[in-house]
Amino acid sequence: MRLISIVTGALLTAAVCTHAVAQEKQPIRLVVGVVAGGSIDFLARQLADKMKDSLGEQVVVENRGGAGGRLAVNEVKNSKPDGRTIYVNTSGPFVVLPNIYGDKLDYDPVKDFTPLGRLVRFDLAFTTGPATGATNISEAITWAKANPSRAAYGTPGPGTTSHFIGVMIAKAVGVPFTHVPYKGGTPALNDLMGGHVAFVVNSFADTVELHKAGKLRILADTGPKRSQLAPEIPTLRESGINVAADVAIDAYGPAGLSPDTVKRLHSALMQAINSPDVRERLVRYGLFPSPSSPEELVKFQADELKLWAEPIRDSGFKGE
Repeated sequence: MRLISIVTGALLTAAVCTHAVAQEKQPIRLVVGVVAGGSIDFLARQLADKMKDSLGEQVVVENRGGAGGRLAVNEVKNSKPDGRTIYVNTSGPFVVLPNIYGDKLDYDPVKDFTPLGRLVRFDLAFTTGPATGATNISEAITWAKANPSRAAYGTPGPGTTSHFIGVMIAKAVGVPFTHVPYKGGTPALNDLMGGHVAFVVNSFADTVELHKAGKLRILADTGPKRSQLAPEIPTLRESGINVAADVAIDAYGPAGLSPDTVKRLHSALMQAINSPDVRERLVRYGLFPSPSSPEELVKFQADELKLWAEPIRDSGFKGE
C-alpha cells in the first residue's frame, strides 16, 4: 500500500506540474481590430497558420472589433510584454486617431507599443455610379461643381482613412463634398449603385468586381501607383489630383518587449508574409505584401502622423 501511495503521489505531482506549465504557455494571440471576416481577418489567419510552424507554438486569431480599432489596441497595450500578444490591424489607431483625439486617447501610440513591422498595404478606390454618370475624373468634377448640394461621398465610417481621403480630394478639386458615413463599405456601395449617393471611397478590392461588371465605375485608385487588380484604372495623381494615400496593416506588441523577443516575432511575421503561397493568396485578395523592419515602421508611423494632420484638421471632424 505504501508503494502504491508513493507512485500515486508522484503521478499527481507530475500532472499538476504539467498543467501548470500548460497554463503558463498560452497561445500567441494575433489581436485583430475587426470582427471575423474581411481582409484584415483573412490576413491574420494566413499569418497564424504559418507562424505556428515557424515558432513551434499555437497561434490564434482574436477578434476585438469596435471603437475604430481602439479595443484591439488597448488589449495589446494592457498585455504582458512576453511576446504572446500581437496587434495586427490597420495603422489608423496609430496615425489617424491620434490626430482626431489628441491627448483624449486612452493610450500613447508611441510609448505604449513596440513596433514589429509593416505587413501589407491595400488601395482604396474613388468611385461613382448612376447619380453622376461620369466616366472619368474630369466629368466627375464638372458634375460636382454643377451640383454642389448633391456632391456627397460615402465611406465605411467616420474617422476612417476613406473619410479623410475624401476630404483631401474635395480640397484638391475645390468642391465641398459632403461626407456620408455608413456602417461598412457594402451599404455605401449599395447606395452608390442605387443612385442615392454620388461617390464612394472604399477598398479597391471590394469594389473592383462591381466595376468590371459595369454596376459602378472606379474613377481612380487613391494609392501611389496603379493597382495590380485593375492596372487600366489611373491613380488620382495621374488624373490631375495631387492626392496619394493607401492603407497599411501593421504589427505591434506591447511596450517593453525585449530585443530578442522583437527579433523572434519579426522573423516569424516576415517568414509568413514572404511565403510564396501566402503572398499569392494575399495579392488575389487585394492585399499587397509590404514587409518592413521595426525601425522602418517607426519612421512610417512618424511620417503618416504628419500626413493625416492637415486633412483631419481641415475636415473639422471631432471624435466622440
